[in-house]
Amino acid sequence: MADGQARPPHLKRRAEFLRVASKGRKAPSPGLVLQALNRGDDLPVRLGFTVTKKVGNAVVRNRTRRRLREAARLLLRETPALGADLVLVGRDTTRTRPFGTLIEDLRRGLAKLGVIVQDRA
Repeated sequence: MADGQARPPHLKRRAEFLRVASKGRKAPSPGLVLQALNRGDDLPVRLGFTVTKKVGNAVVRNRTRRRLREAARLLLRETPALGADLVLVGRDTTRTRPFGTLIEDLRRGLAKLGVIVQDRA
C-alpha cells in the first residue's frame, strides 16, 4: 500500500466464505450485509467481499466491491478490530448509497455483531 500500511488479510477460498455464512452471524443494513464469525483469537480481522450477479454486470459488481473495500479500509484504519472473519456482501443500493452512510452501516453492523475493537493506546 502507498501509505506504508500492510494490507489486511483477506478471505480467499470459497470454503472460508461458506464457513462465515453458515456458522457466523449476520447484520443486514440498507447498504450492505455484514457477516461475522468470531475466531476466538487476538489476530486482526480477515476480510472478504462478495457481490452477486443480481446487482449487475461485472463493471457494476466491481465498482460495488471497491466501495465496500474502501469503506472497510477507512473504518478499520480508524478503529482496528480483532479476532473475527468478516464478509461484506454488496447490495444493489451499495453503489448509490452516500459513502459516509455506507461507512456508518458498516460501523453499526460491527457493533451489533460484537466484533472486538482494538484499543488505540
